[in-house]
Amino acid sequence: MRMFILIAVAVDVWLWPLVGAQPLCRVRQVRTGKVFNSGQPIDGDALYFPSVTTRLIKHPCKKTTALYLGQQVFFTNDNFENSLPPLTIPASMMVGRPEVTSAHFTGSQLLLVVNQKVYTYDYTAGVWNASQGIQHPVSHVSGDSCCFSKSTFCLEISNSIFAYLHGEQISQANIYFSDNGGASFQKYTYERQAELVGTLGGIFSLHSLSQVGLLVINDTKAMFAYSDHPLDRSLGLAFDYNETLEVLLPPGQRGLLILWSRNSLFSSLSAGQIMETIQVQKGGQTLLPSIFGANITIHSIAAYENGLAVLTQQDHLYYGSLGVLSGSSYIIKFPEQNVWSPEAALMFLNPGKLQILTPIPDSASPAYDFQQCVVNIQATLMKPELHVEACKIELMDGIFEGKMYTMDMNSQLVVSALLIPRPGASLVPQVMVSNPYSLGLKTTIYEYANTYDGSVLYKLDITLKQQHYWGWFDPNFTSSITRPTTSTLTVDIANKEISCVDMKPLTALISIGCDQTKKIVVQNKISACSVGVLDPRVLQDNYTYVIEKESLAPGPGGQAATKDLKVLYPIRDLGCPGLVYYDNPWKPAIELWQGDEFVELVEAEFVLREVHGLHTFSYELSARAAGCHAQPQNWSSVLQSAREPGRAPWTRENYLSCHSSSPHNPLRWPNVQYQILGGQTDNKIIFKQRNGIYIFQLSILDPYYSYCQLETTFSIYVYGAYPLALFRPGVTIVLLVASSLLAVWLAYVLPKLSYKQGIHRAKEAYRRLQWRLWGFCRGLRAPRPTKPP
Repeated sequence: MRMFILIAVAVDVWLWPLVGAQPLCRVRQVRTGKVFNSGQPIDGDALYFPSVTTRLIKHPCKKTTALYLGQQVFFTNDNFENSLPPLTIPASMMVGRPEVTSAHFTGSQLLLVVNQKVYTYDYTAGVWNASQGIQHPVSHVSGDSCCFSKSTFCLEISNSIFAYLHGEQISQANIYFSDNGGASFQKYTYERQAELVGTLGGIFSLHSLSQVGLLVINDTKAMFAYSDHPLDRSLGLAFDYNETLEVLLPPGQRGLLILWSRNSLFSSLSAGQIMETIQVQKGGQTLLPSIFGANITIHSIAAYENGLAVLTQQDHLYYGSLGVLSGSSYIIKFPEQNVWSPEAALMFLNPGKLQILTPIPDSASPAYDFQQCVVNIQATLMKPELHVEACKIELMDGIFEGKMYTMDMNSQLVVSALLIPRPGASLVPQVMVSNPYSLGLKTTIYEYANTYDGSVLYKLDITLKQQHYWGWFDPNFTSSITRPTTSTLTVDIANKEISCVDMKPLTALISIGCDQTKKIVVQNKISACSVGVLDPRVLQDNYTYVIEKESLAPGPGGQAATKDLKVLYPIRDLGCPGLVYYDNPWKPAIELWQGDEFVELVEAEFVLREVHGLHTFSYELSARAAGCHAQPQNWSSVLQSAREPGRAPWTRENYLSCHSSSPHNPLRWPNVQYQILGGQTDNKIIFKQRNGIYIFQLSILDPYYSYCQLETTFSIYVYGAYPLALFRPGVTIVLLVASSLLAVWLAYVLPKLSYKQGIHRAKEAYRRLQWRLWGFCRGLRAPRPTKPP
């Protein structure tokens, strides 16, 4: 077989329009990077997309990574700047004719639904795998992406994937969920799924609202149902659903949804609560309230931050703005040029450039070339025939743009934006949060400075707090304060001109949840080493200490310890123990730190657990003295409720306060020890008469203090306890008194006797006293003295 080798490097073919015409874009054909054997077959089974429309899915975080879905499927890492063979799935997967119905990027993985099964393609390693756990046919996968790679919260967003079969009856639909990016799935049950009537149009993680949204189709109407309070009590507003709609979630967690089919186009600025048709306008006037009846048949669609592009079978290109605060969404028609073909698809390269991409087969190679037609959106909008007003904004900027912030409980965030209108123009800035049920705001705008050309620089200050702490709304409107949520802050200009392509809305993602920089530290102002009670050099030399078996708490079954416990002290982790006097009721002082900055002394409720089971201490207050109205939790009740015997954390997640009455848990035993410290009580620890090291694990219980599970481990050394007496106190007193009386009597008698008489009398008196005192010492194991004559 004859071998043909062709190397084409950076060959661009420019197809110019007719002389004198003003082109919408110039067509460029990419034919590059080909090294092949003309007779060599493609390895694996080539994927295909069974639709008359095309899709071009871009990775939301990797701007040059994309997937083209059409009669062939192509994957690129360089925005199709090289010729590519069709994407194939290994024949070993035995999928038959591989029909792709859905695709989604997550991290370095591409998820594809092929023949009603989910597969992952690791495009960095070129490895295919079948997802585990799905037992029923599925047609779609859905998810969202967050591009703040260093945030664990962001990683959770990107790893959350749903898989489902479009068109199933909702009450019986088999829905699957993955929290690891699609590697494995488990069955997911929507809480009110059995009550909903209709078929399943999709299920989506709507992180802008911190909800799971279910698209319910009932005859020719559809609406969204939501998973959590306060939106779970009703459905979103109904809208027309006359044919299968594809759902597009533009990146950024701003609450934008685009639903489209060949003859319908809807958008939502509120994560589906209100759906609106996208209008067709010209020169600022509405030509049609929707594309229905406008002789528009959608072939391909693309969205990017604040832009929307539509390519129709009628060979027209439309562009619109998705500004969240600009009123109803609309599109306008761009100047005509022959850009449509059955394989053409749209892709935004950046906010100002739109690419029309068409794969071109090569009869001499299995690799396809790509015809690219790049539209300069800003230049096109300025053409006189479009009658588009010039942008009235010179500057709109804020240091919060494109950033992510974390707000914990009882905290607030203050950010600012700078605005400069064009001379003679006025601006109405608007600020919105995507999740007003969780996050509230207050704004102030004022003249901040003047520019050199006399324009006014305005400053917009925005203060953000949880809606619960503003106190403006009824609790039935706000989401549960104990549930971590997310929201996106957006700053835009009301009725902003479509020509403001480069003035995209300012956005910031706000996680209302655990601030990972927070930590708690127990004060250790006086340590056992600083006063010489313990020697730090000894502690560092693999120091061990012994806990007596009598001091250890019983095991899970109530069995007592049978031997002493030898413990190696972890000096590297705990440092030198703090010093505590045994006879003083004690409570640790806790500091809250954020990074390297001290925040406050913690007054929240917390609990202590001695790591090695020492129980030679008690609590100062009883349940009654602590003011409990319900039976308080204690370590015994928490451990009894554990799934594994003897193992259960006592945390903010399972803490129940006793200071509110509960008909299901009345205060039956008011005299039990109250084992919770801090909060509204002044409860303290009382140590028994034992000196030694205690290692405590401390956990903050108050669910309204922080979303973090704040924990720490620390040590103390209890000192000052005298050894326990070997005799009963009464016996000790009698012996002391008798000894004193004997000493006085001898001091009186002995001087009056001769030496030998004195010795004899003293011995005789000693034997008599010994015999009499023996009766008081029967509990002692001493031999009985000889009875005096």
